[in-house]
Amino acid sequence: MENYNERNYYTTLKFILIKATYDLFPEAEVKIHHSLNKGIYGEILKDPKIRSEDILAIKNRMNELIREDIPIRPVIMPVCDIEKHDCIYNRPDMRRLIEYSDWVDLRVYEMEGFYDYYHNGMLSSTGYLNLFDLSPYNGGFILKYPFQNDPYRIPVETDHKKLAKIFHESEEWGQIMEVSDVGALNEKILNNEIAELIMVNEALHHKKLSFIADEIAKKENVKLVTVAGPSSSGKTTFTQRLAIHLRVNGLKPLVISLDNYYIGRALLPLDENGKKDFESIKALDTKLLNKNLKDLMNGKEVEIPKYNFFSGEREYTGKRVKLAKNGIILIEGIHGLNEELTRDIPKQNKYKIYISCLTTLNVDDHNRIPTSEVRKLRRIVRDSLSRGTGAEGTLNMWESVRRGEEKNIFPFQEEADAIFDSNLIYELGVLKKYAHGELKKVKPGSIFYEESQRLIKFLNYFREINHDFVPDDSILKEFIGGSYFYKY
Repeated sequence: MENYNERNYYTTLKFILIKATYDLFPEAEVKIHHSLNKGIYGEILKDPKIRSEDILAIKNRMNELIREDIPIRPVIMPVCDIEKHDCIYNRPDMRRLIEYSDWVDLRVYEMEGFYDYYHNGMLSSTGYLNLFDLSPYNGGFILKYPFQNDPYRIPVETDHKKLAKIFHESEEWGQIMEVSDVGALNEKILNNEIAELIMVNEALHHKKLSFIADEIAKKENVKLVTVAGPSSSGKTTFTQRLAIHLRVNGLKPLVISLDNYYIGRALLPLDENGKKDFESIKALDTKLLNKNLKDLMNGKEVEIPKYNFFSGEREYTGKRVKLAKNGIILIEGIHGLNEELTRDIPKQNKYKIYISCLTTLNVDDHNRIPTSEVRKLRRIVRDSLSRGTGAEGTLNMWESVRRGEEKNIFPFQEEADAIFDSNLIYELGVLKKYAHGELKKVKPGSIFYEESQRLIKFLNYFREINHDFVPDDSILKEFIGGSYFYKY
């Protein structure tokens, strides 16, 4: 499909879903939550509770709206006029968003006299939509639509039950902190309640880390813990913090970096574009890794190689390590969930952890924040501070990173014994200052100018938070500098 724009297609589909729900159930509230099962999970709150047949009725009404090819028009509306439109003003989330912003006016969209606010662009008519699915799921619904890389079909059905459970846990954390949307976060900032919020959020991370460490300690056969997750999830800080919690349980962790098991640069496999593929599992000497792991678990002394990224070869420095009697090995890397990585180690001796930044904070009930958005901003900030790479450089390689994640990480996430959400509900208020500066350096002539402006607009939702409130062991410090565990 030429010129297919997934973001605009999805936003238009969402508007049609909300309009169809309003037509059938005027008192119902639609809440768009997060990505799940190759689609978007949301809820429709009504009394009595939503039923499967109600979801089907909404789907049928959506199809009617699409067949009618109804025009959708943008409207620039003064903030003072919003109260005239009940479908927007009656929502507490929108009132908060407006109250704690500096907006004079905002762009809303209109369809048959129904108005709603959306962060992204919109198609000009309902008739442009020809593919979607809406199905009941776990008390709510899954909304599916074609992805950018495959615009002619709806993604194949999946059911990520473990991921759904951790999203629910993260939403419960948001309830504890009384923050579910940007307006609520900005309210905390302006009321000088942010320091306490940060302490509670960080304490929840510590509590979860402690729980995972306790679970590992209960399993006497476990001698190897693997940590995997997509780019900018905070794997390094998480692994080091987990090591401390394991020590509290009387274990002696030995942390091994998978980077040291890269094969020689000349032998690296090539990707579909003919470039060396460092993210393929074939880029690792898994045979040597498994031999070293088995030897360590059998009480032998082992010399771990050191990979020289300048020469592209492994080196041996003579440094040898041995696993203590009550020792446990921790390895961190993108392939940690793939059974092929540690194929010679029995499953009963392994504990796999998936870590990702599973954003549950939303702009408002109808505008979610994609999980990859926060990771992208984390990466922009860290690359600028640690490598001197500008936002343009990070944006240039981001799609390649995402393709690698789809291939090497996400297919294995349900293999995890535990999932850790590294997102901090306050972090975008801290990242804003750092990311803003880098994104503003992208010039109008750049192919990434439009994306940089979109991200700047997104960051403008957030009030700034002083980074001094962030503790040195926080996962966020891995990206903004000053981390106890992650040195630039």
